[in-house]
Amino acid sequence: MLVLITYDVNTTTARGKKRLRQVSKKCLDYGQRVQNSVFECILDSAQLRKIKYELAEMIDMETDSLRFYNLGETYKTKVDHMGIKESYDMEGPLII
Repeated sequence: MLVLITYDVNTTTARGKKRLRQVSKKCLDYGQRVQNSVFECILDSAQLRKIKYELAEMIDMETDSLRFYNLGETYKTKVDHMGIKESYDMEGPLII
């Protein structure tokens, strides 16, 4: 399923800036960045539970926020893109 993960981390402190980097790196482990704080991730239900747990452990619940949008299996008909930075097909063949 395609899950859109968005976050807003308070970066007014050095600890906040560190949390922002940690959250970004963790999201990169699971998907691709499509905007500064927005990631598209192809996940199964176990992976979704795992990343939710991992990210919840990183953020400050008093100042930061996370959002998870589950677009399901038929996401290709639900996503329209305009402009630069066309994303790659995460389920397509990997060519190295």
